[in-house]
Amino acid sequence: MTGPTPAEWSALGLALRIASVAVIVALPFALALGLALSRGRFRGKALLEALLTLPLIVPPVVTGYALLELFGKHGVLGQALATIGISVTFRWTGAAIAAAVMAFPLLVLSIRTAFDSVDRRLEAAAESLGASAWHRFVSITLPLSMRGVLAGVVLGFARAFGEFGATISFVGSIPGQTRTLSIAIWELLNQPGGEESLQRLVWAAMAVALAASCLVGVLRGRSPAAEDARDA
Repeated sequence: MTGPTPAEWSALGLALRIASVAVIVALPFALALGLALSRGRFRGKALLEALLTLPLIVPPVVTGYALLELFGKHGVLGQALATIGISVTFRWTGAAIAAAVMAFPLLVLSIRTAFDSVDRRLEAAAESLGASAWHRFVSITLPLSMRGVLAGVVLGFARAFGEFGATISFVGSIPGQTRTLSIAIWELLNQPGGEESLQRLVWAAMAVALAASCLVGVLRGRSPAAEDARDA
């Protein structure tokens, strides 16, 4: 068996880069929304929760089509970006957007669960001592929920890394730009004589997924909420 080809390394490296950028971009919004859903009481909360899960329910190609309509050359956001010389269609940045959209629900739901596990009496005590909402968040809520937040980040990264349907619908398959590991695997399935390369890419995908799954298990297993449950 020969070693990995440059095209295989390119697909793997591109998938890792896109997943990393997707999570970094989505994380601030996921933290804000997770905190709002965990602590907030407002009209339309149930509707917001329903909309949040849409990318997990609808076929990924539908999400990809919606992104194409938004960011395409005739889309509202696409035209706005074009005025400042930015285009994301058929570029790796577009693939990162698709990955971020697909990973966002998992990221938010995990972060919300982590925030829910924090004892609110600690926040109330800090508030009674004059701590601002921001100070309570950075000094109490976020540190105590950090393991859960990190678990959400790992889950989001794994989902973004394995993204396929929305990406290929939105930005296609361009070597070095949008042909991620998942897309490369799909293309090899439809090509004769690519079994050896296909096996290497499948094993690489499984290795990343297994590492992410184990890391999430470690983070959640050592979370304060899990320790309290064991003590009980």
